[in-house]
Amino acid sequence: MSALVDSPTALAADALACGGAAAGGPCDAAPRAAAARAEDEEAAPAAAERRDDVYNAEYNQFMVCGSLFECPAKYAPIKPIGRGAYGVVCPVDAKRTLREVRLLGHLSHENVIALRDIIPPPNGMGSFKDVYLVYDLMDTDLHQIIRSPQPLSEDHVSYFAYQILRGLKYIHSARVLHRDLKPSNLLVNANCDLRICDFGLARVDNQGAPEGCVLTEYVVTRWYRAPELLLSCPDYTAAIDVWSVGCILAELIGRRPLFPGKDYVHQLNLITKVIGSPCEEDIQFVSSEKARRYLRSLPRCPRADFGQLWPGAHPLALDLLSRMLVFDPSRRITVDAALRHPYLAALHDASDEPVAGAAFAFEVPPDMTAERGRELMWEQVLERHPELAGAGGCGGGGGGGGGGGGGGGGAAGGAERAAAAAGEGA
Repeated sequence: MSALVDSPTALAADALACGGAAAGGPCDAAPRAAAARAEDEEAAPAAAERRDDVYNAEYNQFMVCGSLFECPAKYAPIKPIGRGAYGVVCPVDAKRTLREVRLLGHLSHENVIALRDIIPPPNGMGSFKDVYLVYDLMDTDLHQIIRSPQPLSEDHVSYFAYQILRGLKYIHSARVLHRDLKPSNLLVNANCDLRICDFGLARVDNQGAPEGCVLTEYVVTRWYRAPELLLSCPDYTAAIDVWSVGCILAELIGRRPLFPGKDYVHQLNLITKVIGSPCEEDIQFVSSEKARRYLRSLPRCPRADFGQLWPGAHPLALDLLSRMLVFDPSRRITVDAALRHPYLAALHDASDEPVAGAAFAFEVPPDMTAERGRELMWEQVLERHPELAGAGGCGGGGGGGGGGGGGGGGAAGGAERAAAAAGEGA
């Protein structure tokens, strides 16, 4: 890919995940795709002229990690910065993509990545098969920072932990569970400002059980997965995100993953060796009798001495960590209580920890077709580009217009790629 273009914004492509990653870093395990910078734009013209500009503009094509991207000519490629976990997406994932777009349109917080734009397709809904999402481009992520040789002071650790919890308080107040918190989904800029990204697995708290049960196995990277998820408990709560934050805090302190399990059994064994074996009272939340019998059969382990595990750590940091890494989710510290913990006293300010104005609600039929998914996604494009209403042979409903119903549906049923762009310079 080409070198950096001197301009104010950047485009990063990612399949069904938020953009941003370590600028200049190679493609690695962290889900990232590509970046490009946008050239300076002139003042926006009238709505009709903007629509003409969109569909008369030159669109460039370039390959990113083996996938074809077609974007307006104002976007110039920089370099690949990673690869998404869903490079080729099946129609069943359209609902996940749509939920993420709707959710990011609902959320607005300093510690949550912002969705700046959805780039319209070059020929209206008739060519609508790929999704390009515009995000802020951040400099790096916690995955890269933790594995770097750069020293992390106590101020670094507490500031990162505080920002994660501050953003999570806002997310949970919208009745949303992130469900995939891990260092590579926590983006950071040069000022150490942190933003939570990748809401592809997020869901509304207490939503109908069928979807939650189906997705449970795939929720959260195993190393950051709470015991209730490892035990396939369907009625999990916001406490799963708190467990993930505890794992991340421990990783910031120790500079290595706390529970790098190879499988479910190994993961549970690693957990009990650190926090101790759960007592009978601690496993009452487990709905499966088979799972409870398995827990009882595990070798009994005492709780490890956190001071010995992390001899140089701040005692208050270890106290907060011990309250996050609790086997029974009902006894785990809440986000609000964690923000009030003495370890974060120098940063905590209740008046500057906003909550969402309204709960997020999004429902789509479980049997949603690919064509209907395209229509709903097109509605999201129109919300950000109302000047395109009626363009490309597609009305507001997106019914039978576009490039011929069958062809359009086939395009949506192929691969849907999300692109992310930055509204800030790297």
